[in-house]
Amino acid sequence: MNEISLCTDEIISQDLDYYGNMLFRLAYSYMKNIYDAEDVVQEVFIQLLKNKVTFQNNDHKKNWFICVARNICKNKLKSAWFRNRVELTETPYYDEYKENNVLKKVMQLPLKYREIIYLYYYEGYTTVEIASIIDKKESTVRSLLSRGRKILRKELKEEYDFE
Repeated sequence: MNEISLCTDEIISQDLDYYGNMLFRLAYSYMKNIYDAEDVVQEVFIQLLKNKVTFQNNDHKKNWFICVARNICKNKLKSAWFRNRVELTETPYYDEYKENNVLKKVMQLPLKYREIIYLYYYEGYTTVEIASIIDKKESTVRSLLSRGRKILRKELKEEYDFE
């Protein structure tokens, strides 16, 4: 019994090292709060332990992590507790969030654009892959990506030269 739990602990530790930052960034893009994002990452790994999922390959595992994190975030955002709580103001401790004005603007986008832009630019997924992850048509993903880019271009035009 100890060997099985040790093996599981090692696998979970490896997955946390490999996917943890990506899951945290994704959760932060939804929750806009470091502490809630950390809770989401923990809940993803709890789901992994509960469901004992077997994966076909690393891409399947990564997609599973993203889908579960996304669903947990959406459920938290819809919950009555979350909607009725008082927001704490915080300063993110990651330099990329402090210094990167583009990322700040991405974080201010409506969720439907923010998740597409995050998956496309920060995680490197294609529009076809994003469509399967979020369960929408590819044309919808491309449309949302285009609209999100327009909003960002408009917001950032004073700071950057766009043609």
